[in-house]
Amino acid sequence: QVQLVESGGGLVQPGGSLRLSCAASGSIFSINNMAWYRQAPGKERELVAAITGRGSTGYADSVKGRFTISRDNAENTQYLQMNSLKPEDTSVYYCNADVLTTGHRYSTFWGQGTQVTVSS
Repeated sequence: QVQLVESGGGLVQPGGSLRLSCAASGSIFSINNMAWYRQAPGKERELVAAITGRGSTGYADSVKGRFTISRDNAENTQYLQMNSLKPEDTSVYYCNADVLTTGHRYSTFWGQGTQVTVSS
């Protein structure tokens, strides 16, 4: 089985920065696409950033220029560097990964979510 463990969330002031990490572990053969989503109370889950197996990235318009997604394939870990944070960035952030397992199964996995709160 595969699990994605998120870390790095917390409380930060507007204009501050946080770096979220998502480490995948378990029966992993390889990981293709990775992504970060967020969902605030009463709102639809939103794709924030994505990175392909080749390293190509894409971002929601609301975070372009402020957030950066990256990955460390050797460690099966993805990151979301968040700068110039705004109160509207307050959400639960979820990592997502498309994983080919050692059992030859290709599945999408989700992290448990980590709370990011941007407030004075």
